[in-house]
Amino acid sequence: MLNKIMLIGNLGADPELRYTPSGDPVTNFSIAVTQSYNDSSSGERVDNTEWFDVSVWGRQAESVNQYLGKGSKVYVEGRFQSREYVSADGQPRKAYGVRAITVQFLDRRQDNDQNQGTDTKENIENINQEPQNKNIDEPVEDLPW
Repeated sequence: MLNKIMLIGNLGADPELRYTPSGDPVTNFSIAVTQSYNDSSSGERVDNTEWFDVSVWGRQAESVNQYLGKGSKVYVEGRFQSREYVSADGQPRKAYGVRAITVQFLDRRQDNDQNQGTDTKENIENINQEPQNKNIDEPVEDLPW
């Protein structure tokens, strides 16, 4: 079986780092992934944004918390997961999120003058630009992946 999700988007808020009782670091953040296309009937540009809650564990969690902030562009690869809980009104609910395996920083580091223009060390691979946005009426075989 395969459960894999790959996202490129921007953080909606600063990441939040916490530690489990056993001392394991975990950082939670949300990213917005926007798909743009031209509406075939009106010809207008339409933006469709989806939000994803992401959790990352271990050393990567501390790096994400240290180097990323609201608006940072990231590539997240991980697995889709759900959890069940009971809401405050006693109703059973389900929440969905992404457990990150890899988080790559896509922005340039700009913490200080001497580091401007250099990639962060976590940006190991050269991620190509996001695939060109396709009109949703185009055939699936034309998609870049």
